[in-house]
Amino acid sequence: MKPGDYDNLTPKLVVEELDRYVIGQTKAKRAIAIALRNRWRRQQVPEPIRDDISPKNIIMVGPTGVGKTELARRLARLTAAPFIKVEVSKFTEVGFVGRDVDSIVRDLVEVGIQIVREDMEKGVRGDAKRRVEERILDLLLPHANDVRNATESDESPKPNATRERLRQLLRNGKLDDREVEVEVEEAGRSGGVSFTPGVHVTEQFGQLQDFLKQLGHARKRKQTVTVREARELLQTEEARKLVDDDEVAREAIRRSEQLGVVFLDEIDKICGRERVAGPDISREGVQRDLLPLVEGSTVTTKYGPVKTDHMLFIAAGAFHMAQVSDLIPELQGRFPIRVELDSLQARDFVRILREPENSLLKQYAALMLAEGVALRFDDDAVEALADAAWRANAQMENIGARRLHTVLERVLEELSFEASELGSQEVRITAAYVRERVEPLLEDQDLSRHIL
Repeated sequence: MKPGDYDNLTPKLVVEELDRYVIGQTKAKRAIAIALRNRWRRQQVPEPIRDDISPKNIIMVGPTGVGKTELARRLARLTAAPFIKVEVSKFTEVGFVGRDVDSIVRDLVEVGIQIVREDMEKGVRGDAKRRVEERILDLLLPHANDVRNATESDESPKPNATRERLRQLLRNGKLDDREVEVEVEEAGRSGGVSFTPGVHVTEQFGQLQDFLKQLGHARKRKQTVTVREARELLQTEEARKLVDDDEVAREAIRRSEQLGVVFLDEIDKICGRERVAGPDISREGVQRDLLPLVEGSTVTTKYGPVKTDHMLFIAAGAFHMAQVSDLIPELQGRFPIRVELDSLQARDFVRILREPENSLLKQYAALMLAEGVALRFDDDAVEALADAAWRANAQMENIGARRLHTVLERVLEELSFEASELGSQEVRITAAYVRERVEPLLEDQDLSRHIL
């Protein structure tokens, strides 16, 4: 499935795509898939009713390491829409030193700018390529006398004929290693600085940076590079020239407003808890600041005002020390869909090691293959790894699938150290090999607490 193909992004296909990377958590996948499809459905609705259809925000509750963040990462790649993941514990209530929540929207728009610019530059790639070719030919023409050797011709070609011969040599790659001196412009964006009362100082500083870039736009720096390198440098510059910055900004704002997805991680960390002594940077205050964004408000950015009314917000948290009910009621009401994620069992760890598209075992095998070592895991070794991770979680803090990383690193530590000296050979990992390196740690509680 092509990323961003919303017409074909059916709930079933979304779940199938997420299944390739995240094991289990079917309820969360289905909720996300339905929410994404409703974004497309809303676009097909007539205008009068479309504005009244608000996204059904989701809150995912589950222990750490069960796939919440991974679902967010894969969702971003799947939608190819403006997407940002933020940890809400980094924000502070207005009046304290720290980031303000409006920066979430500004960062989302910046992501949208990057996505739209890449899309538009792909659309003008052909025109940019032709312009680059002409610029390189202009650089090469002073060396036209060398064409005689390259074409093995004793004739003295006319200027037009020379250019066409150079063009053919250039297209055939015969001039790629020749050095030329190119002038490269620094990227700049049109527009000046407008210091608006009430706009956060971070935003005004961003406008000042853009303005300073614009001042330096006319300056060019010279570089001596090969024709191959010049083609890449000039391709980027010419594509940038062919794209209208204002059009990029308008489309990025539209996509951010209509298709933007904001993933609020660690939302349980801003739950206000009673009887907490000492300075708290007002967790409840952060909730109150987040509320207007989730409800729908307008945020001023350097590209223009951005409305959050139809952005999709997905919140997630472990909620070990708090409950969803500890959030302020107004914020709770803005997350009508609540999904419980399941804790991982030993059988889930086996599937995580084997089934995902780029599973941990495939990753470690690829790393060892770079040294010429073919790494093979027996079936019982995979089960031993999963069992060790599950037991470590049961005996200590449950960190979910992240425990697999620590167990695998411990098991393969010696091999990873010696792989560069082994040469090309096959190494089999057996259950006995796994237990030999893990069992002593699991039996020694004090030692395992620091190592596993």
